[in-house]
Order: sequence, then C-alpha cells, then structure tokens
Amino acid sequence: METGACLMVRSISSKELKGRVGEGGQSQNGVSSKYLATFSGEDAYILSEAKEEAVRTIVEFVKAPDLFQCDLLDMPAVGQLEKDAKHALAYQLLKIFLTQRLDAYLEFQAANSTLLKGYGLVHEDCITKMRLISLVDLGSDESGRIPYNLIRDTLQINDEGVELWVVKAITAKLMDCKMDQMNQVVIVSRCTKRVFGQQQWLTLRSKLATWRGNVANVISTIRANRIAEDGSQAVQGLVIR
Repeated sequence: METGACLMVRSISSKELKGRVGEGGQSQNGVSSKYLATFSGEDAYILSEAKEEAVRTIVEFVKAPDLFQCDLLDMPAVGQLEKDAKHALAYQLLKIFLTQRLDAYLEFQAANSTLLKGYGLVHEDCITKMRLISLVDLGSDESGRIPYNLIRDTLQINDEGVELWVVKAITAKLMDCKMDQMNQVVIVSRCTKRVFGQQQWLTLRSKLATWRGNVANVISTIRANRIAEDGSQAVQGLVIR
C-alpha cells in the first residue's frame, strides 16, 4: 500500500502539484520545494526528472526578497546537481546563499554574470539579500556580539551604513539585537538560521543540555539553602526553649 502511494505521488507532475497546493495560497517556491521533497532515494533516472525543477526552485529562492531559509540542500533532487555538468553552477549558487557570505557571491557573480542574467537574477537585488544574509551569519557567532567594523567590512559598506543594515535585518525579522553605539558593537539575542539540518539539531541539543544542567544547579542550590535555613531556624528554636 505504501509503495502504491509513493508511485501515485511520483506520477503527479510539478505543474499539477503547484495547481493543487497553490489553491491554499502558498508561495511558488514552497510548492516547488514540496514537489522536490517527494524525490528521496530513487535511482538516478527518476531523480533526473527533477533536475530542471530543482534549478527553477533554486532560482526562485534566490530571487525571493523575503526568503532566507530553506532545506533544499538536504534534498536528493537538489543534491544531484552538485556534480551535474549542466547544472552544477546552480547548486553552487544555492550553497553560497545558504552557507557563505557576500564575498563568495561577488566572486561567483564576476565569473558567471551571463549565467545569472540568464536566470533572470538582478545583481543589485542579490547583493541586498546577501548583505542581510551575511549580517545574520555574523550574528550566529557564539559571542553574540558583532563589532561595527566587522559588519562594515563583511557587507562592504561605509561606516554610516552599518546601523542602517542592522535596522533592515531587524525589520525583516531576521534578528533581534541592540546597537551599542558607544562601544560600536551589535549585541544579538536571536538570529535566523539559513539552514536547520543535523548539525543545527546537535548544536540545539547541546545548548538545551547546558540549559538543563544550569537549571538543575540552580534548583540544587535553592534546596541546599532551604535545608540550611530550616536547620538554622530549628537550632534557634531549641535555644529559645
């Protein structure tokens, strides 16, 4: 029964799936991602059917000004592009937007400007998105503190533009932070992860374990203080008697 269900899903074309899921008002990129996610563990021939759709979905993600997070890199339908002679550059572009910073995009664009134009991508829009992504990536550092000069250099902007880009990131709900103008540092309390795979789950588990340990220590300290306080009160009561 499960096999039949799988084959039924596979028989639905990308266009048909977009029509069905699109009725719910979801974005085209989200629908395309759902279609690509139906390909898992198939042989190379079946996966090859999804190559063109995978490239289109990558381009849609890069174009979208309000999409900064996706799980496309984990999908076999997308992963097959990495070593594909025709579409390897599309995979490299996606990897830049999900794992690297502005300098990597600029280097890629300088070598592949014709390809990007062919995809219908606007260079200035890509720079804007990569600046926001790069800023959020800086905020992912464990210290939670980003010096103004590091933002300036990473985003390749002037000093006056630092706080403007921080505000843009806050407005886009990519990060929560405070700007310490006196010390020229941004203090980050939360930032969006571009990808959330196995490594991110391991990091989250480690943080939760640390948090749990800290809470346990606090509870133990409170209990020890209460026992000591109760013992002290008992002694005082005996003395009074």
